[in-house]
Amino acid sequence: MPNSTKRAAPDACSLLDTDHRNVKKMFKAYEELTHSRAADVQQKKRELANQICTELTVHAQIEEEIFYPAVREAISETDLLDEAEVEHTSAKELIAQIEAATEVDDKFDAKVIVLGEYIDHHVKEERNEIFAKARAARGLDLVAMREQLAARKEELMEELTAAA
Repeated sequence: MPNSTKRAAPDACSLLDTDHRNVKKMFKAYEELTHSRAADVQQKKRELANQICTELTVHAQIEEEIFYPAVREAISETDLLDEAEVEHTSAKELIAQIEAATEVDDKFDAKVIVLGEYIDHHVKEERNEIFAKARAARGLDLVAMREQLAARKEELMEELTAAA
């Protein structure tokens, strides 16, 4: 019997949103670690922060290389994309500071938490505005783009883990 509530095929936006949800869980886990008194908490925070930075770096890169340029061509209002790219630049600056930090101290925690707040804001705008406009745009094959994004993401993750 066919399913009467037909769901849309997974597309580029759903792939990007899955990334958003995954990194949100990591930020929550990091925040929980800031209240931990465990002996190895500093090491756990460093590892989780590195994982967050890797995920966000790859996510931003696939958006900038594939998603944003395609959406920019397909929609007339591009100010949201300009803002998103500026937000990426700010996030990358914080990521660089987190990755370069030698101490996992209160400043380190603050940087990770502020990065999480930046990302929360960015995700809301993408989810509510950019994704809606992308899905409404004519001639933008978001289902095919999902495959492109997934392949590029896998490639970048392999490069970053090989370099680590």
